[in-house]
Amino acid sequence: MLYLLLVSLVWAFSFGLVKGQLAGLDAKLVAVLRLALSLLVFLPFARWRAVPRAARWRFIAIGAVQFGAMYLLYLRAYAYLAAYEVALFTIFTPFYVVLLDAALERRWQTRFLLAAGVAASGAALVIYMTPHSPHLLTGFLLVQGSDFCFALGQLAWRRERARFANGLSDAQLFALPYAGAVALALAVSGFTTDWRQLTTITPTQFATIAYLGIVASGLCFFWWNVGARRVNAGILAVLNNAKMPLGVACSLLVFGEQADPVLLLLSLALLGAAIVIAGRK
Repeated sequence: MLYLLLVSLVWAFSFGLVKGQLAGLDAKLVAVLRLALSLLVFLPFARWRAVPRAARWRFIAIGAVQFGAMYLLYLRAYAYLAAYEVALFTIFTPFYVVLLDAALERRWQTRFLLAAGVAASGAALVIYMTPHSPHLLTGFLLVQGSDFCFALGQLAWRRERARFANGLSDAQLFALPYAGAVALALAVSGFTTDWRQLTTITPTQFATIAYLGIVASGLCFFWWNVGARRVNAGILAVLNNAKMPLGVACSLLVFGEQADPVLLLLSLALLGAAIVIAGRK
């Protein structure tokens, strides 16, 4: 669980950085650059030939969904929403995780659904802290599509990694999901992106993309998927919402946005209660 909490804290800073530093850049271009940097982080560790062809393609497909499709939708949402709204609208991710896990594993855990509900309630409190953007529905739907892809991808990784045990470490396999993500992002952006924007990116924007690609994406997605295999689906579902109140807290403390600190503390308390419910035997 420590991996998931650490990653949630890092991601809490990302919402403000994307909206504050990368506004005006093509979302597909940012996705390609960010995912390409993530791939470069793990390329030196890759052991492609040690992975059977069928498993190799499954890992590539998982990455295309969990990282590629997720980022294309997620970054596009910033054109319609404020940074805190992107964080807020991840509220339903725990339900996606619980319901998809029940479908994949063919078993139902009532306490996981209850934990997801408590976590979503805590996240919902923060919605009342701020006004909303005029294109709310479009942005909301983009975030939901992004979160569904992320939920499906992390559960698929858990299942595929558990059945693939040939001595390779997670780091030696993780270039495969990123390769799938980069391939999808390039396929989508290849004919629709103005690549001349590369010449207009400022040094600050390049530094932001480098941080997001190497740390917030490259290392953090790796740690997240490693952590996802060490907790049950209920705790995994709950911690998918941890970045939301933490993101709002960062907007308060770091980026100077306004929010109700009492509601924020109550939201964090409900998140903690959801973790306790999910962890009970």
